[in-house]
Amino acid sequence: MPSPATFPDDAAGPAVAQPLAVRAQAPAALPLPAPVGGLTFATLDPGDLTDLSGLVSRIEDADNPPYRTSDEELAEYFGDTHHWAALGARDVDGVLRAFGFVRVRTGDTTLLRAFCSGGVDPVARGRGVGSALLDWQVARGRQLLVATGKDAPARVVVHVDDGMPTLSDLVTSRGFTPRRWYTEMRRDLSLPLPEVQLDRLLTVEPWSADLDDAVRRAHNRAFADHWGSQPHTPESWQESRTHFAPQWSFVALDRSSDRTQVAGYLMSARYEQDWPALGWTEGYTDLIGVLPEWRGRRLASALLTAAMAAYRADGMEYAGLDVDSDNLTGAVGLYAKLGYEPTRTSAMYSIEI
Repeated sequence: MPSPATFPDDAAGPAVAQPLAVRAQAPAALPLPAPVGGLTFATLDPGDLTDLSGLVSRIEDADNPPYRTSDEELAEYFGDTHHWAALGARDVDGVLRAFGFVRVRTGDTTLLRAFCSGGVDPVARGRGVGSALLDWQVARGRQLLVATGKDAPARVVVHVDDGMPTLSDLVTSRGFTPRRWYTEMRRDLSLPLPEVQLDRLLTVEPWSADLDDAVRRAHNRAFADHWGSQPHTPESWQESRTHFAPQWSFVALDRSSDRTQVAGYLMSARYEQDWPALGWTEGYTDLIGVLPEWRGRRLASALLTAAMAAYRADGMEYAGLDVDSDNLTGAVGLYAKLGYEPTRTSAMYSIEI
């Protein structure tokens, strides 16, 4: 499933009045939820991946979101770049019927985030299972935030796609508030691509492994003022690379001095498992950024155009990306100018701690 591709904007986080250990109000102990609707709860670990994959497939086949979650993406949820906890609910036959994850990225420093995700098998809905899972996730998320040993603003987060009123009602009933909205956009690659002229000694070149860590450091600088963003460690930068498409990724370089500098970058992914649900093929822009001193010099347009040309050369019908609807750098307008059109939205709900 794609992740947001946005430009930097304003930094923001909840106000801090007391130490996190006090603010979080984490329970000292957290028992498993009592059985609900004939389902019994137990923690999940990587050995449950096959059962989890089957459950997620049943959920997505029933709900038909415009994406599908691959087994590789599910495996990453058990990775060591996050502090994580997972809970499952099984029926009397041992079939996994619901799950919930809580994940706190180990590299977060100035803003700590506990991301909650999960789902309930269609045959087990309407029994209160989702409510029990979410209550456990919020409490466990508070515990994980405190367990980091860091004292910083924090939030518990749930992302809700449009067309999911039951989930939005549930999270709202548990104290979550919508804080941010995101828009998926696509660009028809059958239309002519613009020609972008760059200043002399500025070039857009293919991504290479030799440049990857320089791109990571550039990303951390470019997104330092982005709402809710946290720096990537070398380990977290390599996370979620299962669907990374290096042949569709590019780096903008400035060769105007004796030391070549990364001025911008675009990282693409190939989410083939999503294409049947979408109804089209697409190259997806996972990350795009331009460092502050090079903004206003058409680098973003040049990077996007290079990526669109690469997508089209490989037979893709559309270019896709996800943008923060409240972005203050003009990204939404830039994408629209390049021919991108909105397709759907999602919202970030949070409890601020």
